[in-house]
Amino acid sequence: MQAKTCWVLTVGIPGMDNQSIGLAHALGLEVVQKRIEPVAPWKHLPPQLWLAPLRFLGPNSDAFEPPWPDVVIGTGRLTVAVALAIKRASGGRTFNIRIQDPHAAYDEFDAIVTPRHDRCDRPNVIATLGGLHTITPDRIREAGARFAEKFAYLPHPRVAVLVGGTNKCYRLTPEIGRTLGRQLAALSQSTGAGILLTPSRRTGADVEAALRDALADSPAYIWDGAGENPYLAYLALADYIVVTADSVNMVSEAAATGKPVFVVELEGGSRKFRLFHEAMRAGGYTRPFTGKLESWSYPPLDDLGSVAREIRTRLAAY
Repeated sequence: MQAKTCWVLTVGIPGMDNQSIGLAHALGLEVVQKRIEPVAPWKHLPPQLWLAPLRFLGPNSDAFEPPWPDVVIGTGRLTVAVALAIKRASGGRTFNIRIQDPHAAYDEFDAIVTPRHDRCDRPNVIATLGGLHTITPDRIREAGARFAEKFAYLPHPRVAVLVGGTNKCYRLTPEIGRTLGRQLAALSQSTGAGILLTPSRRTGADVEAALRDALADSPAYIWDGAGENPYLAYLALADYIVVTADSVNMVSEAAATGKPVFVVELEGGSRKFRLFHEAMRAGGYTRPFTGKLESWSYPPLDDLGSVAREIRTRLAAY
């Protein structure tokens, strides 16, 4: 049987786009990515105020015209109005999947996938513990095999350190960076651990410099942004994972490995983040990072697989 066609609406934000792409591939759909780059005033307005959204997208957006897809998937505020317009233009034939709370037109989506901490209690909602992503066991194993020789010099236990940065809810300050660096250096000295650290685009030069300075005399590899990102290889080759609290996706991806995951608290926070981290600790996926290593096990977090199974059932009945 021919695969159903799927338009994945992308906005150039990897953390959002990857959720839609990951779900589309997990569903076995024939994926076409459709770029959206809305212009003022629409990009500043709530979705319900967009007029004729398929006609007034920016010049860098893709064309949206028949034949309409069997399925449309979008993540985030900027894709809501376009997804709704596609469903209407198709005469209701297109199955409309929304990732994250749309905050509008709830009944017009066939499935809404959103974390439990959003507390979006509706019949068409499929609640997840963490965030969806494109990371699979096969991708992790393949990356680990490719980078194994490069990192063979680092001793065990190996600790992968995934560093995010300041966002709307959290602040990652240079002082926090220095404290984390000192904790990691002391951990390496006391246990012989090798450190695999990757900063993100949000980490900031001052924080990265503080981490590098603290780990200068430790067996550590810190990615400098050149060449292929070893992020997936870190997940494969590490025995333990340390991740900053500012990213639901990074914590969810780390928990997909089944390895002990330690969360570094930052300044700030929000109710949603607090509920997320409480749920992850209660589920046995994470523990706070105190500078010590502990071992425990749990079934790898597989929100994507659970969501895909439920949506396949709904698609079959649509």
